[in-house]
Amino acid sequence: MQATGAVEGRQARPLVRAPDLLTAFRIPLAAAFLVMDSMGGRLTVVLLVAASDFVDGIWARRIGGSRLGAVLDPVCDKIFIVAAFVVVFRSGTLALLELLGVLLRDILAVLAFLGTWMLRRPTTLPARAGGKAVTVCQLLTLVAFVAQSDLVRPLAWATAAISVYAVADYGRAAWSR
Repeated sequence: MQATGAVEGRQARPLVRAPDLLTAFRIPLAAAFLVMDSMGGRLTVVLLVAASDFVDGIWARRIGGSRLGAVLDPVCDKIFIVAAFVVVFRSGTLALLELLGVLLRDILAVLAFLGTWMLRRPTTLPARAGGKAVTVCQLLTLVAFVAQSDLVRPLAWATAAISVYAVADYGRAAWSR
């Protein structure tokens, strides 16, 4: 029999770790993006979100993840992305179809999570290259929006195309489980 706190021969992950605080910082950044008007402020927010997402992942892998972090990271990512693209949509820069394309991977991820939760078959899939590429493209689209670049729409369509690939890739990975 293992010592208290051990699960199947391994130490149970703690509920919370320091990287989770950095992850949670993306929620107030989402609120800030919603209310800001300045290009410099919004660009700073996007850069802080990108940096926090990069650093919290490396930090968590280095010291070990937490049970909360496994859920908190994708939730905070989605909260920020949805809040930011609400601003983009309200500006009239993207049409509804383009917005849905940019958010396709996130919408389907939430639906998949709800489906597995309702079926009481929760599962997690590790991040995959396609999903990471979607995140990078979403952030580039936001930077283009903040900079008022003509590249917003082409980047949105590229994000949508990569999202289709990422959804198929995650689907294959989930099906093989």
